[in-house]
Amino acid sequence: MKIAFVGKGGSGKTTLSSLFIRHLVAAGRPVVAIDADINQHLGPALGLEETEAAALPALGERLSLIKDYLRGANPRIASAATMIKTTPPGEGSRLVRVGEPNPVYDACARPVELDGGAARLMVTGPFTDADLGVACYHSKTGAVELLLNHLVDGPDEYVVVDMTAGSDSFASGMFTRFDMTFLVAEPTRKGVSVYRQYKDYARDFGVTLKVVGNKVQAQDDIDFLRAEAGDDLLVTVGHSDWVRAMEKGRPPRFALLEEANARALHTMRAAADATHGLRDWARYTRQMVHFHLKNAEAWGNERTGADLAAQVDPDFVLSESVATPA
Repeated sequence: MKIAFVGKGGSGKTTLSSLFIRHLVAAGRPVVAIDADINQHLGPALGLEETEAAALPALGERLSLIKDYLRGANPRIASAATMIKTTPPGEGSRLVRVGEPNPVYDACARPVELDGGAARLMVTGPFTDADLGVACYHSKTGAVELLLNHLVDGPDEYVVVDMTAGSDSFASGMFTRFDMTFLVAEPTRKGVSVYRQYKDYARDFGVTLKVVGNKVQAQDDIDFLRAEAGDDLLVTVGHSDWVRAMEKGRPPRFALLEEANARALHTMRAAADATHGLRDWARYTRQMVHFHLKNAEAWGNERTGADLAAQVDPDFVLSESVATPA
C-alpha cells in the first residue's frame, strides 16, 4: 500500500508519519519509508542521530543509477538520459517491489532499526540554496515519483512517503500515486486551509483522502475539525508524553505509546488497508500517462531533445501480476 502524509508546515505530519511507520514495523509489516519533504526530518523522527541522517544516500544524487535500472530493456526508452520524473513503465521495464533486494535499494536505502524490526529509509537529500529559484527544488523529488511509477506493491506491504508541506504537493502528479493520503491538520483556520486546497484539487483524480487531526486538546477542537472536514476526519491525536520523549531523543519502547494514540494508528492502518480492494490499476496507469504527456509537452521534449510521448506503451497496464524482466 502506498501512503502519503501531507499537511502544512508545523502540523506534525513528519511526527505522525514516523509513528505510523513504527506502528507498521511493530506489526511485522515490510515498510519502505521515503522522506520527500523539503525539510529532511524523517530520519531523526525515526531515531537517527543528526549525523546519521545527514549521511543517508540521497535519491536526487543517484538519479542516473535509478533510471538505468528502471529502464531495463524497454525498447521505447532510447537512453536513461531521455527519462524524466514521469516516465511510465512499459514492456521490458524493471519494476520495484517492496521486500525484494535490488540495486536501487542497495544504493539508496538504509535499514533503520525500530523496536526489533526495521524499515528501509530513503531520502531525497537536503535541499540547498541552489535548488531554490534556480533549479526548482521539486526536481529532487523526481526520483521518488519515477520510483513510484515503477513500484508494484501488494497487501500488507507499505511505502510511506512524508511529502513536502502545504500545496507544494501539487507541483507534480505524484499526489495521484497513493492508495491513501493522510492530511495532518491542526484545529485552526490555517490548519484546515491545506485540507480545502487538497480536497478541491484532488477531487478530479479520485485521490482517497483522510484527515488526521493533530494537537487536539479538547472536544471543541474535535468539533471544529469535524465541521471543517466532515466525514473525511478519520481520527484525532492529542498530547503524547511518548512523542515528547522521542523528540528529546529518548523514545520509550513503542509498546508504551498511549493507548488512545495506538488506537488511532490502528484505525489509520485499517483505513489504508481497505483501499486495496478499490484499486483500479488501469486508471492508475492512465493518470501516470496523463502527467507524463503533460510534462513532455511543457518542458520534457525540449529538455531531452526527444519525443517523450513515444515512451508510452499503449498496451501496458501496471498491476500486481506484472512480471519483472530478469
